[in-house]
Amino acid sequence: MNRVVITGIGMLSSLGVGHEEVWPKIKDGISGVDFLKKVDASDLKTKFGAEVPESFNPEDFMDAKEARRSDAFIRFAVAAASLAIKDSGIEISDKNSHLIGSYIGSGIGGIQTFVDNTLVYNDKGPSRVSPFFVPSMVPNMAAGYVSIFNNLKGPNCAACTACAAGAHSIGYAAMMIERGDAVAMVAGGAEAPLVHVAISGFNVMRAISTRNENPSAASRPFDKDRDGFVMGEGSGLVLLEDLEHAKKRGAKIYAELIGSGMSGDAHHITSPNIDGPVICMESALKNSKINYDDVDYINAHGTSTQQNDINETNAIKKVFNSHSTDLLVSSTKSITGHLLGAAGGLEAGITALSLHEGIVPPTINLDNPQEGCDLNYVPHNTINKDIKIAVSNSFGFGGTNCTLIFKKFED
Repeated sequence: MNRVVITGIGMLSSLGVGHEEVWPKIKDGISGVDFLKKVDASDLKTKFGAEVPESFNPEDFMDAKEARRSDAFIRFAVAAASLAIKDSGIEISDKNSHLIGSYIGSGIGGIQTFVDNTLVYNDKGPSRVSPFFVPSMVPNMAAGYVSIFNNLKGPNCAACTACAAGAHSIGYAAMMIERGDAVAMVAGGAEAPLVHVAISGFNVMRAISTRNENPSAASRPFDKDRDGFVMGEGSGLVLLEDLEHAKKRGAKIYAELIGSGMSGDAHHITSPNIDGPVICMESALKNSKINYDDVDYINAHGTSTQQNDINETNAIKKVFNSHSTDLLVSSTKSITGHLLGAAGGLEAGITALSLHEGIVPPTINLDNPQEGCDLNYVPHNTINKDIKIAVSNSFGFGGTNCTLIFKKFED
């Protein structure tokens, strides 16, 4: 099979536009969580989130007309794709466009578009619904727009697997390169969930934090005082490429994707159990042809919810046995918030940069670890270490799981 490497990274999050802005803040542990500015949160229990900064201008990446009639998750994906493609230096032409594709997931899709058109329908009737309602709402349109705007005629797909969508999209895109269906894929996730009704939905589930007195300290994975995750928005995409294709054009290589694993909890629609993550990580190790004690670092799913953090910790202990005490494990969601379907894509880029630079990012706000959460979560401060193999976990509602395994590139 063809080897798959990452040659481009596109990030858009509350920390900035492009990995040149995002990555330094992650290394420094600077929280991207603040009070909501684009949402009227006066009647919400949660009044904060991780919003894309106001400095982001979608017209830097797409025509103004297209920007107006597309949902935010599409705009985020188009921007991140442009950044990833530019970063990779790959040239897309009529000669190779059929071998380059997009696989971009979203857990929710165009929820603001759905809400806006539902209100129009109720107030003014069916004839006033926008003709762009459906094309801006369906979750695959991030991949569709990226394909159209960049002339990508290769595979064009989307995973819609809740908080594992970005990671699943990367895993499946890599498989397409491995078997020769494509030489390169733009892959990851995009999400724009900071909408009044969505925040309300997570509030009534008691899934998101209500630490309104100190938003930047609200995302605190593995801490005993955590009270839920922090919603974020944006897009994380990587340019996956066949190694020989990348070498031939002299591309910069961040890391190699050596395997993935997928599983289902078969347990509960929202509550996790240990079986799914264990099967998922074990499958990824098997597919990567490595032993559990070869792994140096895990970028954990680490949502800052009561059930996920202890469950993931116990799953890591079961899979990695005595080696779990030697692992470095951190949750960058403590810094970025949880981007739902975009989280796995963003964290794949972070993990690749960690390998490339020999830097393990911290888990911030971890002041008092919960009993049983006793791994080395890299609290507060970055660690400089020449890590060789790293894991990125993503788990979603419905018990859907994905583990990606990356290796420091060595020819």
